Amino acid sequence: MTGGALAVTSLALALGTFMQVLDTTIANVSIPTIAGNLGASADQGTWVITSFAVANGISVPLTGWLMQRFGIVRTFVAAVLAFTVASFLCGVAWNLESLVFFRVLQGAVSGPMVPGSQALMLMLFAPNKKGLALALWSMTTLVAPIMGPMLGGWISDNATWPWIFYINIPVGIFTFAVCWFQLRNRETPTRKLPVDTIGLSLLVVWVGALQIMLDKGKDEDWFSSPFIVVLTIVSVIAFAAWLIWELTEKHPIVDLSLFKHRNFTFALIPMCLGYAVFFGNIVLLPLWMQTQLGYTATWAGLLAAPGGLIAVIVSPLAARFLARYDARWLTSMAFVAFAVSYYMRAQLTAEAAVMDFIIPQLIQGLAMGTFFVAILTIMLDGIEPQRVPAASGLAIFLRTIAASFATSITTTFWDRREAFHQAHLANSSSVYDAPMQQALEHMHSLGMSDSAALAALNKQMVNQAYLLSSLDYFWISSWLTLAMIALVWLARRPHTGGAAHVAAD
Repeated sequence: MTGGALAVTSLALALGTFMQVLDTTIANVSIPTIAGNLGASADQGTWVITSFAVANGISVPLTGWLMQRFGIVRTFVAAVLAFTVASFLCGVAWNLESLVFFRVLQGAVSGPMVPGSQALMLMLFAPNKKGLALALWSMTTLVAPIMGPMLGGWISDNATWPWIFYINIPVGIFTFAVCWFQLRNRETPTRKLPVDTIGLSLLVVWVGALQIMLDKGKDEDWFSSPFIVVLTIVSVIAFAAWLIWELTEKHPIVDLSLFKHRNFTFALIPMCLGYAVFFGNIVLLPLWMQTQLGYTATWAGLLAAPGGLIAVIVSPLAARFLARYDARWLTSMAFVAFAVSYYMRAQLTAEAAVMDFIIPQLIQGLAMGTFFVAILTIMLDGIEPQRVPAASGLAIFLRTIAASFATSITTTFWDRREAFHQAHLANSSSVYDAPMQQALEHMHSLGMSDSAALAALNKQMVNQAYLLSSLDYFWISSWLTLAMIALVWLARRPHTGGAAHVAAD
């Protein structure tokens, strides 16, 4: 394919990736708006994020089987069409439960979109242009997370939240139409393969039970609730059964034998944990800014953009450095940059200026632009070429699941620490203290009644408690990220340079 047809088809394929990646972040800054409109709390609103992530993570291991059974073109265009329909259903959702259900559907059908667009992009370009194809494709995976918070924030403030999902409809129709008419005669060979239905079923059970347990635990008072206890038992038993089955199955849905590779194991673990901490931060920060600091969704999204822009600039440079330097050093530097950005957030105050939020984002962007390129190079070192797709799929699956779990754990921690700090602040203050009396007298002079003045002081106490809780989370994030460096150095120095990470993307 050449000329205009190549350009239009490449654009459509890139937009397929763009849509899927965009929807992992576009709702983050809009959670307070969505939850408020649907009569739910901001904590309950995070189900909109976790439901999509879990469903997407579970569907990723099926992608390889689907592409071999039905062909890459059919699988990709069917996923795009289903994703477009699911996006429309998300927009017409009438309550939180229906929205979460449609987000599960949207995540489940989106599994083949990213690997499918990458595979088709490589098919279109000549062998000597494959580097250009992957560069164009990879750029969309960095631009989409930047655009997500900005678009989500702008839509929440200037339109209605369903348009967060409706904007996928014209893009999805364009991608479906172009890819089907341009690529239907270029379908890949198909063959009948057994599908690991038992492994897939057990995977759905243990991941689903664990995610529901994490999401509902704080509302049900954790293990004092029989419901939470049952979910925990089901998750543990299903996970053990899944582990045994996958290790003995001839055609497993997830190839766990990859963990025999030293570099794969000691790169994948810190990658998933580091990404979980990162994702927890990008969920918590806009939530805190909007619910407690008075920022609009638009500003919360805009303040997240500088980090993404830096990542786009740094990523190509990091790939060049990998040809000359040990990837473990670059990964360690990325973790240090992440830790510094979290530490700077741990110094924030209630009077923090806009630049106090932007500077940590810029440093985080340096980390983002280096982190994935370097750690994927370590992870794929020593993996046989024919097993690279399986290794990449397993990494995407675990990284996505880790991000979903991190969202639930983060919001639970935030609320628990807020309650702790609020109780501590309440115990150390009294309406009879001189400072409190002065504050009350000042409010009375402004015409406020006793009840209104006390309510205003209580609101300030809650805001301060959430501030302290956020600082606790940022502080812990910084130390956890530094701890990941030790795991990276348990891996061997990789023998390959930039080529390895390209295959994994």
